[in-house]
Amino acid sequence: MRRIPRPLARAPIGIFTSGFGWVFRGLLVMVEHTGRKSGLSRHVVLEVIAAEVDAVVVVAGYGAKAQWFRNVLADPRVRLWHRRARGVPARASRLPPPEAREVFERYRREKPSRLRALGRTLEIPVLLRPGPFPEDIGETLPLVRITRTPTEPTRT
Repeated sequence: MRRIPRPLARAPIGIFTSGFGWVFRGLLVMVEHTGRKSGLSRHVVLEVIAAEVDAVVVVAGYGAKAQWFRNVLADPRVRLWHRRARGVPARASRLPPPEAREVFERYRREKPSRLRALGRTLEIPVLLRPGPFPEDIGETLPLVRITRTPTEPTRT
């Protein structure tokens, strides 16, 4: 698996915090989460795999060991930047593997070139192979649904 250089991965954060996240046309989101050890606010920019009415589904492209993924499992209260929304309170939840597989299958049908680009960029062979995804794809590449929760209390 290939790692995106840190400066490149972090570059969109300034765009989102400046209020220009709409330039990504909903393809990317920024999630503010709390470090499980430090308690400090952290930011990550992620690709949207599915957009729903009040939620987005994102992939942990580096697997279950990704720091942001481990942080949102520990504290699912997050803030979301998506399109013109800035810092909207939200809650993160991991999709169960069968649902994750369905979302990946739909993403491949609806956005095949984006799925291939993600697979090539991060060197994830399972995203490039034809045929059905393996049953455990949601374990190796976890999906997270981030749902807006306007009544969620603000973290301090």
